[in-house]
Formats: sequence, structure tokens, C-alpha cells
Amino acid sequence: MISADRRVFFVGDSYVAGVGDPEHRGWVGRVVERTDRDGLPVTVYNLGVRRDTSDDIARRWAAEVGGRRVAGSEDRMVVAFGVNDTADDGGTLRVPADRSVANLRAIVAQAVTARLPVLVVGPPPVADRAHNRRLTALDARLGATADELAVPYVPVHAALAAEPRWTDEVDRGDGAHPAAGGYAALAELVLPAWRSWIRDE
Repeated sequence: MISADRRVFFVGDSYVAGVGDPEHRGWVGRVVERTDRDGLPVTVYNLGVRRDTSDDIARRWAAEVGGRRVAGSEDRMVVAFGVNDTADDGGTLRVPADRSVANLRAIVAQAVTARLPVLVVGPPPVADRAHNRRLTALDARLGATADELAVPYVPVHAALAAEPRWTDEVDRGDGAHPAAGGYAALAELVLPAWRSWIRDE
């Protein structure tokens, strides 16, 4: 039975925020729209911040989510990061892979303590091949870590790299963010795991 007050906090970067989508829904809005049509209404808080790394998210999420929780609500959190971690910042990565993994571990551990179930969505591809190689490696490590921590993980990188709606829109855009079609493709990848997770009591 879904609570009358089920809150889901989406914490992450510009992809969570839906940057580039002319419809201003991104993948989060599309997933939630489908959930509502499925008869499972939720209250959503989009806490995506452009250019945020896992360092930024690990630092801010507890205060931002905590300020939006109330007694009696059923709360959950979706976490998504990785593209900014693996960005080349003058010859070094913005966040080394080991620290990205450590940040995921810390976020999940704190969420467990706060009785906040977590779903993790992996990083999508960009238009740069070298960056994508780093993303592929980080995606594998984040997925393995999520498995170890017994939290669901949605890998999207490989599927989106072969998805014309994503790649064509990223190429025509800023090299990182898609438009509406790409976000629709990302939402379709997230939905199966999301539906299982949001129904899990």
C-alpha cells in the first residue's frame, strides 16, 4: 500500500535537473509522470545541481533532504552522479574514481542510518570518447559497489551510447546534455527498476 505522503528526493547533477530539455521535465519528470499514471502518486523534490560532483552531493544531500522530511511520511532517495567526477579539469579528474566510490558508500551508509531507501542511477555517455572510457570504468565500479551495498543500481551508459535519440541530441547540443527525446530514452531505462523499487514496502 502506497502512503498518502510518499516523498522521493532526487539528488544529483545537471542530468537530474534536466538541463537541455526544452520541455523542462528531464528524465525525473517523465518517470514521475508515468508513476502517477500507474496510480502510485509521489511528492517529488528535484535536488539536481549543474556541475555537481559526488563530493558536492555527499556534502549537501543530508541537509537538503532532511529539511524536506516530515514525521509520518514514507521517504526514499534517488542518487545520480558521475559525469562531472570524470571530467578532465586541467589534466586531472575533478574527482578520482576511488573517491567517487567512497562518496557512494558514505551516502548509502548515511541514508541507511536515516531509514531512507536508495536507488542509484549510473552516469550517461557524453560526446567525448576519452571521457566515455572513464565513464564506462566508473559505471562498472559504482554498479559493483551498489551490489555490494545491496541497493538497486540502474546502468544506463551502454544503452544510451547505442541510442540515437540520446547521441544525436547530445551531438547537436552542448556535447553532454540531450533534449526531450534523449531524456525520454533515459526515463525508459530507469522505469523498470524504479517501478519495482517504489512499490517495495
